[in-house]
Amino acid sequence: MSKDTLKTSGATYTRVDSGYFEKRRLARSTGVWGLWGLAVAAVISGDFSGWNAGLTFGGFGGMLIAFAILIVMYYGLIFAIGEMSSAMPHTGGAYSFGRAAMGPWGGFVTGLAESIEYVATTAVIVFFSASYADSIAKDLLGITTEGTVLPGWLWYVILYVVFIAINAAGAKISFVFAIVVSIISITIILVFSGMAVFSGAFSWDKLWDIAADAGQSAFLPHGIWPALLFTLPFAMWFFLGIEELPLAAEESHNPVRDIPRAGLIARGTLIVTGLLVLFLNTGVVGAGKTGESGEPLLDGFRVIFGDGAKSAAAVLSLFALIGLLASLQGIMFAYGRNMYSLSRAGYYPKFFSLTGKRQTPWVALIVGAVIGFVALVVVDLLKAAGGDDGAGATAGSIVLNIAVWGAVVAYLMQMVSFVILRRRFPNAKRPYLSPWGVPGAVAAGIIAALIFVGTLINTAFQPAIIAIAVVYVVMLAFFALWGRHRLILSPEEEYAITGGLHGDPQEEGLGGAVESEILAAGKK
Repeated sequence: MSKDTLKTSGATYTRVDSGYFEKRRLARSTGVWGLWGLAVAAVISGDFSGWNAGLTFGGFGGMLIAFAILIVMYYGLIFAIGEMSSAMPHTGGAYSFGRAAMGPWGGFVTGLAESIEYVATTAVIVFFSASYADSIAKDLLGITTEGTVLPGWLWYVILYVVFIAINAAGAKISFVFAIVVSIISITIILVFSGMAVFSGAFSWDKLWDIAADAGQSAFLPHGIWPALLFTLPFAMWFFLGIEELPLAAEESHNPVRDIPRAGLIARGTLIVTGLLVLFLNTGVVGAGKTGESGEPLLDGFRVIFGDGAKSAAAVLSLFALIGLLASLQGIMFAYGRNMYSLSRAGYYPKFFSLTGKRQTPWVALIVGAVIGFVALVVVDLLKAAGGDDGAGATAGSIVLNIAVWGAVVAYLMQMVSFVILRRRFPNAKRPYLSPWGVPGAVAAGIIAALIFVGTLINTAFQPAIIAIAVVYVVMLAFFALWGRHRLILSPEEEYAITGGLHGDPQEEGLGGAVESEILAAGKK
């Protein structure tokens, strides 16, 4: 064995040359409000599309209960993530937490789940954005509903190319863009809410217009079980993505202070916007129609303006599209950093983590986009094969279900990591402590596990589960046979191996003396 290698926890680490980390640098570019913008931008599209499908399973009452449950889960989750990210202020995020708590295999399983979540979520947002854009163009250009302005795949290409360009232009530009589109998106939701109330289009009766099953109520038309389990994954869309904040740790001026603070402000923002949309969008369009809509907010504008004012509704909906584009920016940032950190450590091919002159992971951004584009094209082909319903309808939700399933796996693994790290590294430096502590993490983990079970028993999720299972089998085989023998002492790995000795490698230096000490210790 070479003197510059270390074997530990079933993995082999190799020293890299002096230029390795120089080619993989990120730049500190933002403070608490840039992080707030990133978090809100990542999530806000859930207020525009995606959440509404849960109405078909649980009705309005089921969605309201699911919303309350998820507030508990996300508070427990974000408090725990805030503590772990303050102890490990580097880009790895969920992968970093899993690696420190459960070794290389735990880190890989957790990081891969988050890769699946973010790449699939980006694809879902591209899917809905294309639908919105095409519908708006039809209304403005007068094209019949049977036609289409552009084929779906061309919309996908346009959206991916534009937002790769924005994300690759530099972290500072990304954060400023996130702040701007988040503010505009919130403003659109507030404008819609005001119009819904003062136009008279909102009706309480519309919240309960789903016909109840025998023996059930209008509040819970399909009962509580398993309808609530099936509703929870869609209600997640109001919050899914906020957990990406730790991925910006190496681009934050003060991650120890700013990430927990930004998470707290973003949570409050998203609870308010989510409740406004849940009540008012449903009360304008009706629970039954909202649950089946591909663009519920756009439908809300159409109801308010009426059939005779399609152009006016389309113009406002053009602004509503910004909500989707905000999340496209935020989630693309997330998968870029997630794949960057796993690549920098050697879990994924190392060239994915190259950053270039603008110090952004442009290769990872392109790789994730290609994967998402292929997934969308496959979904479109399945829809075409399945027709307007049946297999086609199921295919339309596959990518969304993949995103949710990947997310709950990542959440569960992170909460397990939190509990383990509290016990394994009791004396590690933790500048921020979760106010809910271990009980909060356990509660969040239990709710994530329930959602996991709900996805398993819901037949609508089975294509997504099969797709993820195939990805995991392939990637775990890749890691077992190749990846785990070619790991690098990246910041996340150094923290895990030293038990926190090298707590902030970006500040203390990447590689160098600490790397030499770790490799030397491995020879004793």
